[in-house]
Amino acid sequence: MPLCYKVGVRREFSAGGVVVRNLRGRPVVAAIRPAGKPEGTWALPKGLIGPGERAEVTALREVCEETGVEATPVEKLGDIRYVYTWDGERIFKVVSFFLFRYRAGRLGDIPPEHVHEVAETRWLPLEEAPRLLAYKGEREMAAKALERISR
Repeated sequence: MPLCYKVGVRREFSAGGVVVRNLRGRPVVAAIRPAGKPEGTWALPKGLIGPGERAEVTALREVCEETGVEATPVEKLGDIRYVYTWDGERIFKVVSFFLFRYRAGRLGDIPPEHVHEVAETRWLPLEEAPRLLAYKGEREMAAKALERISR
């Protein structure tokens, strides 16, 4: 039986965004350094899906809260699944990622109530993101985004 169906394993659902824009003729992606993580630990904006909220709406909200930019949905890129332990409890997590095109705003203009979540923001070259992002699943999502916009 898959781990996610075993008794005692909590399930969590999150959503995040791969926000792409062109800067100086090359595609870049919005990345964050989560608060408490060492310098150079780059991640994609993401967060828990709220009650009754659709994953794509969560991803848009999290992008705005954690980066300060607004974006337009393009398509769903895929899901990342993993298990982690928190305070001795095993949690099965699914994170849905969406590709977005940058629309407006300045990277780093984070709403004051979310500044405690993000230490730093940066536009990373999209072709380097599969190497620069800290987490395997997010590197895969950046690679998918690069493939999609290169078509």
